[in-house]
Amino acid sequence: MAGQKGVQDYIDERPMWSDGTYIKSTPMTGMQWRIWGLASAGKFFEGMVVFMTGVALPLISIEFSLSPTNKGMLTAASLAGILVGASALGGLADHFGRKRMFIAEMILFTGFLIALTFSPNFITLVICLFGAGVALGCDYPTAHMVISESIPTSMRGRLVLSAFAFQAVGALTGTIVGFFILFENPDLTAWRWMYASAIIPAILVIVGRLYIVESPHWLLHKGRTKEAEEATLRLLRRSPQYPTHVSFSHLIDKAHASASSYAALFNKKNRRATILASVPWFLQDLGTYGIGIFTPTILAAMIGKESDGHGLTDTIHNDILGIKGSALMDVLFVFGILVAIGLVDRLGRIKLQTIGFIGCAVGLLLAALSIRPGGDHIMVLLFGGFMLFYFMTNLGPNSMTYLIAGEVFPTHVRGRGAGFAASFAKVGAVITAFLFPILLKEIGTSALLFGLVGAFALGAIVTVAFRIETTGVSLDSIGKMPVDTEPRPAQRQDELSLTG
Repeated sequence: MAGQKGVQDYIDERPMWSDGTYIKSTPMTGMQWRIWGLASAGKFFEGMVVFMTGVALPLISIEFSLSPTNKGMLTAASLAGILVGASALGGLADHFGRKRMFIAEMILFTGFLIALTFSPNFITLVICLFGAGVALGCDYPTAHMVISESIPTSMRGRLVLSAFAFQAVGALTGTIVGFFILFENPDLTAWRWMYASAIIPAILVIVGRLYIVESPHWLLHKGRTKEAEEATLRLLRRSPQYPTHVSFSHLIDKAHASASSYAALFNKKNRRATILASVPWFLQDLGTYGIGIFTPTILAAMIGKESDGHGLTDTIHNDILGIKGSALMDVLFVFGILVAIGLVDRLGRIKLQTIGFIGCAVGLLLAALSIRPGGDHIMVLLFGGFMLFYFMTNLGPNSMTYLIAGEVFPTHVRGRGAGFAASFAKVGAVITAFLFPILLKEIGTSALLFGLVGAFALGAIVTVAFRIETTGVSLDSIGKMPVDTEPRPAQRQDELSLTG
């Protein structure tokens, strides 16, 4: 009966035409696609700005005469900002609403991006990268929630991952944009134009986010039943219209039943979810950001021309050489998530994350074994290892950790849970981004890669030990049912007769 339905039940309705023919899947509305597209943009900017830093770093190093410690601070700045923003701002989405924070974070990002392009010194540059990271950190839980709380259960995995794929698209775009800007403008100002290229697109995204609907799930939890009904109808506006009527009056007494707090993440009910969402994500960020940011540097060091002078010309030559190798890796980064999108609702989140962790460990092991003591390298193993790593990281841990973190928590702590997981993960990203240039110099590439092999192997173990499978589980059921450890088909959707 219509009066007994929750928000997700209305979103999941699958219509039946008057001749008795069922529509194969729940059709997406224009509003649902708009939300998905605007959320995808946030992941695009993260990939573009964070990974573009690896391209810009050699030029910035010359302009501001950076030491290895300064380089570590620079590459860690945006990741440190993400760490702070994911928990400090992402959790605010549970209090102020998904839409309000969705808009605020993009305004904050654009402001710091503009200031970044005009940074007069190293300190200002670090502050601006940190500020942009704070905004991107807020986007981690918020973007996931605005998508997952507005789309059918049967499509949640594919669409959330499709949005997350734009992180890889952004990384590839940032690398390509950096290459062309550097190729056409081979001087120290090129890095400023690299960051400036994202300003106008960011402004357009701000405008678009002003016109989306607030999450009906959040409104209902806050006891704003009438607004939740109106938001659900606006979210599901289509032709022919269905549902024609939405009622949550039977849920009024249940709304706002649970208080939202970070302490709730560590109680007996949510502790398993918190560990699963946080620890594997931390371990994969150790490698994904370190390898991702410094791939141009690593490849340039391994296959570039040695120079005693370290002048601007040699720096630009090796930077372009590293960019070309990195671009190939980024293509595999994109390909990995495309495969994940196709498999996520078949194999499930846990299996893909486990397989991905193991594949990443094998890839980095091959790359480490390619390095010989005399300075020579087995190029087949080197490139093969990096290619396998880039493919497997987005097939598994990089995409699945993001997806799982936004699914395993109940509505009243979903923002805080996903935000905490993202922040905890970025501790790993900050550590590796700060220490990578120092460790590359002190212990060498080979030892560093062997260490990361161990981190990815541990990620697979933790994933299996604390597994919670959310494939096919309605968001309304999260936290209210026994833990699933195996994927299951999407829950049966209500059917609604249509005419016309």
